[in-house]
Amino acid sequence: MVEFPIVDTHLHLWDPSHLRYPWLDGIPLLNKPYLLGDFDRTCGSIQVEKMVFVQCECAPEQYERETQWVTDLAGEDPRIEGLVSWAPLEKGEAVCPRLEHLARNPLVKGVRRIIQFEPDPDFCLRPAFIEGVRQLPRFGFSFDICIAHHHLANTIEFVRQCPEVSFILDHIGKPNIKEQVFEPWMTQIEDLARFPSVHCKLSGLVTEADMERWTPKDLKPYLDHVLSCFGVDRVMYGGDWPVAFQATTYPRWVETLCRALDGCSQSELRKVFRENAISFYRLNRGADEMKGRTPCQN
Repeated sequence: MVEFPIVDTHLHLWDPSHLRYPWLDGIPLLNKPYLLGDFDRTCGSIQVEKMVFVQCECAPEQYERETQWVTDLAGEDPRIEGLVSWAPLEKGEAVCPRLEHLARNPLVKGVRRIIQFEPDPDFCLRPAFIEGVRQLPRFGFSFDICIAHHHLANTIEFVRQCPEVSFILDHIGKPNIKEQVFEPWMTQIEDLARFPSVHCKLSGLVTEADMERWTPKDLKPYLDHVLSCFGVDRVMYGGDWPVAFQATTYPRWVETLCRALDGCSQSELRKVFRENAISFYRLNRGADEMKGRTPCQN
């Protein structure tokens, strides 16, 4: 187990009585409030010093309310030092006023517009979407890539067309761990990792495995491959709570990841569990972030 406070790059919080989350309707375990007090209870002995909230796919018209709600929560709990918001990037350059509004909030570090749920498998290659993503660097925003493994081929081409954007792959691209399928995921992860602008979250594996019967052995080949491709400088810890609660407790996930990283030095562990996250999401900078953001040029 890690012996220092960690940074969680993938925290979800929600209250279905406050905002609408349509995807929760079919998941009774998750379709209820999950708030900071619940998170603290689930952490057990794990010390989480900083957290990055990631948008929870509320109804699209409510995304600004979600961002404000989490900003208010951060006022109560300063451990929330970063926020990844939703934004309608498929609008192309017309999204700039929305991004400019988000950029006024120093907590907002990036945007996630989920690709996985789109019925069109070529959604991420639409010219307007690519143009919208290309606007992110002028506001100092990164982009969280949330896909399933069968989207990887298009994702590689998508990243190729956005050379100025800082990307992070959520949940190692959601391979089919339950059936222990490795290709073409392994080859495509290797290809994606060749882009130095792409980082990867060690998160979400347990919900891609057999959620009731998974073992660390099931996950290790996938973790080993990601570490081989990205190296310890471009991977970082993510808890994916409470989604991962369907398959694991919080301490068990941290312990599982520690076991997979057994050969790492203490300095390498600090990179994975702390330093890479602080650097990528530009934590600890507060209002100074605003100095690097420029308004939209129309």
